[in-house]
Amino acid sequence: MREKIEELLNKGEVDCVLALKNLKGYPLPWVFTKENLQELDELYLDNARYPLIKMFLHLYRKDPAKNWGVVVRGCEERALNELYKWNQVEPEKVKILGLACSQDLADMCECPEPFPSVIDYGEKANPVTESYRLKEIEDMSLSERLDYWLKNFDRCLKCFGCRDICPVCFCKECTLEDPDLIPAGTLPPDPTFHLVRAVHMAGRCIDCGLCEEICPAQIPLRTLYKEVGKIVEDLFDYRTGVPDGKSPLNLLGQPVEVEGAE
Repeated sequence: MREKIEELLNKGEVDCVLALKNLKGYPLPWVFTKENLQELDELYLDNARYPLIKMFLHLYRKDPAKNWGVVVRGCEERALNELYKWNQVEPEKVKILGLACSQDLADMCECPEPFPSVIDYGEKANPVTESYRLKEIEDMSLSERLDYWLKNFDRCLKCFGCRDICPVCFCKECTLEDPDLIPAGTLPPDPTFHLVRAVHMAGRCIDCGLCEEICPAQIPLRTLYKEVGKIVEDLFDYRTGVPDGKSPLNLLGQPVEVEGAE
């Protein structure tokens, strides 16, 4: 991985590379350039959970003329694919460097695709094809499920951590801050807060799980968005994070007639 990053920078194929650096024992985001190649000795390639694509989007927007290399895991590549499809990033401006997740990390995340399309470091872990956490909720009755989610939403602090860390939350104006839709100044927020975000995640969530990890109230957000993604896949045969196609919620077309509707 270090050799490939150095080669890309020296050949001028990219202007800089975003990755993690081992800084006094802690993995932190770092921009590597030709001027600091010696720092590649501290490139961090172990298991780490970091909102790297969120940071990349911020850097990209500041200087969209630059060509970037980005070290990505499977979920991070899926995030980039969605940003391409939603016209937030130009694909030709990005060169991915693939990092495979360990089996322990894949199991913890219940990840169905714990590796990117190209692997420059690590070995493919076995995919986790079934989410046991999701199955527990699906086995509940509708009344039990409603009670489960309302109790979880009741712990919400409305810190916006789930939105702020999400790699595919890219809107410059956020519906979650619209007082006409979601009343301000109340804790916990109205359940509409979480329903609105869940709808926005439909056809967009890449199942990285960072929202759930950052949540101080430990709300099982990843499970909620997994279910939303499953509904979109069942209804429209669309899976988020794939390189081709667009979310069915990002396409304009003729209105669909529903039998019995007035």
